[in-house]
Amino acid sequence: MIGFIQKSAEKYVTDLLAGADVRVNGARPWDIQVKNSGFFDRISFCGSIGLGESYMDGWWECEALDQFFFKLLHHGVDRKIRTTPPAVTNAFKALVLNCQSRRKAFEVGEKHYDAGNDLFKLMLDRHMAYSCGYWKKAENLNQAQEAKLEMICRKLLLAPGMRLLDIGCGWGSLVRYAVRNYGVSAVGLTISREQAVMARERCADLPVEIRLQDYRETEGTFDAVVSVGMFEHVGYKNYRTFMEVVRRCLKEDGLFLLHTIAANNTVRTCDPWFDKYIFPNGMLPSIKHIGSAIEQQFIMEDWHNFGVDYDLTLMAWHKNFERSWDRLKTKYSERFYRMWRYYLLSLAGGFRARNVQLWQVVMSPNGSIGGYPSLRCPECIST
Repeated sequence: MIGFIQKSAEKYVTDLLAGADVRVNGARPWDIQVKNSGFFDRISFCGSIGLGESYMDGWWECEALDQFFFKLLHHGVDRKIRTTPPAVTNAFKALVLNCQSRRKAFEVGEKHYDAGNDLFKLMLDRHMAYSCGYWKKAENLNQAQEAKLEMICRKLLLAPGMRLLDIGCGWGSLVRYAVRNYGVSAVGLTISREQAVMARERCADLPVEIRLQDYRETEGTFDAVVSVGMFEHVGYKNYRTFMEVVRRCLKEDGLFLLHTIAANNTVRTCDPWFDKYIFPNGMLPSIKHIGSAIEQQFIMEDWHNFGVDYDLTLMAWHKNFERSWDRLKTKYSERFYRMWRYYLLSLAGGFRARNVQLWQVVMSPNGSIGGYPSLRCPECIST
């Protein structure tokens, strides 16, 4: 009986992979090499979390993980996997709990963003921007991230003397750039202690205040508000509250720019593996989520999708991570290395397959009189 179950699991997984042109123990870069036969049972009974954990444990290898995930997602394998206990647990938790409540808001900071400033310094660009770069004319990561920062400032129509609020400021890349290049003052919010320490150091000589604070605690009035790569941590039960906070803080003639990874479909949960190991309590918003949250709060002025650029960004981060591993491995384990590699390359494959998106949405409280200039900014690269 046990042998039958194992054989059934092997056939189930092998057939799923074959449907995406992936072979078990094949010779192509995107084929997988199975090192432990328990791999098949683990995928069959645990789904995506079993796939990720078995990779972390060294049960299978793949020369080109990004291509492997592109193949899987392009062929819709994620929609063909049968429901597993971890998926049911995640769905139930998201339904009955507010997984992104004030009490739980700092968990992702402690789990992910506090992983170590040394890691992020070596992986990211010189601005320390941990979000999608803009590669329209960029030739490298530094150019792509500077183009993104410049484009955001232009989309917000920043001018000297303005006051900017950055919800989810990270290590201060945007507030630092905006203050230096546009003559504004800024307040940045983060829920990561490590980020707050470095952001304060990097902005010490500038009119920038860095607050270790949940967005719901924000007070003050601002000419412009921006949130880059933070909305993924807000959760569907809090989207309306988030927009109400932004509206409360934004002047009547101000602009709000939301930069977020997004889902093609309206869901309430994150992938179980990502929820456990990378972004606890995270979830991706959909068009429906954002539309419902901004109704009677904002007028949508511009909606820009450049999700394909995240593939390039993630591959550049992965290249930096691999190149820096000899310096990092004294602090981080081999299991961490495999986890981080899986994280970066699986996401790259997802963006390449158009399974996930990257949106910049510009909003105003009352509509921009005379219309809003929808900028795509190929001239943003200056270095």
